Amino acid sequence: MKNLVTGGAGFLGSHLIDKLIDLNEKVICMDNYFTGSQKNIEKHFSNPLFKFIKHDVINPISLAEEIDRIWHLACPASPVHYQLDPIKTTRTSFLGTYNMLNLAKEKDAKILIASTSEVYGDPEIHPQSESYKGSVNTFGIRACYDEGKRIAETLSFDFNRMHNVDIRIARIFNTYGPNMLANDGRVISNFIVQALMGNPITIYGEGIQTRSFCYVSDLIKGLSSLMASNYKKPINIGNPEEFTILKLAKIIKEKVDSNSEIINKSLPDDDPLQRKPNITLANEILNWHPKIGLDEGLNKTISYFKENLNT
Repeated sequence: MKNLVTGGAGFLGSHLIDKLIDLNEKVICMDNYFTGSQKNIEKHFSNPLFKFIKHDVINPISLAEEIDRIWHLACPASPVHYQLDPIKTTRTSFLGTYNMLNLAKEKDAKILIASTSEVYGDPEIHPQSESYKGSVNTFGIRACYDEGKRIAETLSFDFNRMHNVDIRIARIFNTYGPNMLANDGRVISNFIVQALMGNPITIYGEGIQTRSFCYVSDLIKGLSSLMASNYKKPINIGNPEEFTILKLAKIIKEKVDSNSEIINKSLPDDDPLQRKPNITLANEILNWHPKIGLDEGLNKTISYFKENLNT
């Protein structure tokens, strides 16, 4: 198989590339290093199965190579990054997906679009199933990402209907693990880095909001199962085990054996109060469910940051 992975130097993309290379598949990694890191992929630079292209998916690209599968993961996924330039974030979701769908059409390649649980907005039902249409603020500070991913899904289905492009849509819930950036801005990396550095662990609001956290290897298995399937509608990939943010902070503080104080800051606008996937479809269609619980996953992630925080 010949694979193109956009955002391949990023958190999810680098883990996916590791898996594909382990399977002796050819990989073209495309990244502009906005949130991706060369460190995540440089071990593959001497591998003849691997090729790197520095490119921003906002711009069209033509490739000489034949491509069997496109894994379109390119887009900043953390509020701290996607809110830096919200117009570029929206362009990345729309134009980036448009360009990759056109490439899939040209190459007659199967394409997996990394969508997100953010398409559900601040949900009014709990847990969230794929049939839920969502409750998204179209003009809020998170809308550049939320609405960007919604239009990416729309584009994908229109390319499928009009051009018979073979699509897969993964609605990815909170994911964590090695290769996250120290300044990633997502809650698990924030808490671990703060605890390791002895800085205050910052909770937004009272910490009663809930999230569900999927370890990255489970997530990659879910994406791989979806790509191998014939299912073309959106499907949730995430871990349904739910925790309050306050409980998460206390767990991480204890695991790190940190003296950090837990402090509260104002809750950001449009921050969802609950987020938990209904993964019935993933169980039934993909025979997939997460296997790594929060305890094991946090141990692996903390070890990674202990080794890499100052390198």
